[in-house]
Amino acid sequence: MRLFVQIPCLNEEGTLPLVLSSIPKQIDGIDEIHVLVVDDGSTDRTIEVARSFGVVHFVRHARNMGLARSFRDGVDYAMAHGADIVVNTDGDNQYPQDRIADLVQPLIRGEADIAIADRQTKTIKHFSPFKKAMQSFGSQVVNFAATTDLPDAASGFRAYSAEALIRLNVVTQFSYCMETIIQAGNKRLRIASIPVTTNAKTRESRLFDNIFQHMSRSGQAIMRSYVMFKPHAVFLTLAVLFGLGAAIPFVRFLVLRIMGYDGNYIQSLIFGSAMLTGALISVALLVISDMLRTNRTLLEDTLERLKEIQYDPERVIPPAGPAWSEVRPALDPVDAEPTVELQPGGADQPPKGYQTLEAADDLVSDGRVK
Repeated sequence: MRLFVQIPCLNEEGTLPLVLSSIPKQIDGIDEIHVLVVDDGSTDRTIEVARSFGVVHFVRHARNMGLARSFRDGVDYAMAHGADIVVNTDGDNQYPQDRIADLVQPLIRGEADIAIADRQTKTIKHFSPFKKAMQSFGSQVVNFAATTDLPDAASGFRAYSAEALIRLNVVTQFSYCMETIIQAGNKRLRIASIPVTTNAKTRESRLFDNIFQHMSRSGQAIMRSYVMFKPHAVFLTLAVLFGLGAAIPFVRFLVLRIMGYDGNYIQSLIFGSAMLTGALISVALLVISDMLRTNRTLLEDTLERLKEIQYDPERVIPPAGPAWSEVRPALDPVDAEPTVELQPGGADQPPKGYQTLEAADDLVSDGRVK
């Protein structure tokens, strides 16, 4: 069984050594461990530090593309190289990489398709009371949308089986965390939660400027995913509410007319007509969204079959260089030469859509893509 540990990085030269040095060399039930660094447009020596520690797998973005794109590209690379399990951690060392062995055990035993670390946010000292409350509330909202029971839905320390990754599709541009849980829950994938204790804070988050921006963008991702999978719950509820809003003024108008009260009560008719229009629009959106959901289901079935062909074992590219258990970091990690280089044109040629580190460097000149 082959495990890929992917680390999305953006200028992490200071903390990346802590992450790499704490990744286990051997795990029971895992035959090979490989480390993949996803460089999301770093301008410091992140790549040099990773190479000095023996990392030979890289996906490099010429500019910052965001966490969701980094996750998706990293998964594509790992799957193309025959990953059976993909673990996602972070380059800022907030997660305890020494718990990767515990994180993957539910997948190895066949008890879960996805394992998510529970950071136990109520015990994190640098989280404010407001942030702790919002983390708990956000997890409850995601659990409602996904029909799951996860204590920490925002945790990015996760393990995915290859089968789960084939069925999941990341479409958001912000963060994949909420979206993949909602997809997994609605696709009946098994999700396990593993309690962990996070490391000390090393820096502020680069994913968002403040917690309110995070709440806003996460809320948009949750609502989009919820409507995508459960349009009836949204639009049928709106249609009923608008329908009741239309019935009340119409009934009031009829009762007053029958009882012979003076006045035209035109305001009741106007308000009732507006509510009735809203109800009819909600019904129309319900019909349209239901047809779109059917079309999406068919397209996802097709995409799953394409992924199965793309990542078929006969098409897998054997990972270049030694497994992580055989890698020894250099004495001077930053200045040392890389342990192994990917050789273009050989058996270790990266899959289509990826370049070696040198090829990626050649695409950039003076900060611009050629």
